[in-house]
Amino acid sequence: MAQPARQRHGPRPFSLLTSVLNSDGKAHPVENSLVAATLVLGAVAFITAQFHSLHLISSWTGLVGIASGAWGQMISATTSERFLLIIGLGAAAVGFYLGMAHGGLFGSVLG
Repeated sequence: MAQPARQRHGPRPFSLLTSVLNSDGKAHPVENSLVAATLVLGAVAFITAQFHSLHLISSWTGLVGIASGAWGQMISATTSERFLLIIGLGAAAVGFYLGMAHGGLFGSVLG
């Protein structure tokens, strides 16, 4: 005999963040993953861009952060996802541009 699926009651990890991001009541695991990835990549790119010697990390993480943020904007479902994606995209873009100014994607590796 089939048992009905029960909802798990109790605290879940990231339940506050997912309740904010999933404001329409539906689960968006791909979109939420892109939001988290864009925020992390943007933070790494922005922080490492403050150091001239870390231009390879800042430029590459900035480039990947821009790409993941742009893709997340295309498939995002809620306004809160778009809001956080724009913050991550801005940080990734600043990190990318400063990394390019400090030495670029390849720097002295190729030349």
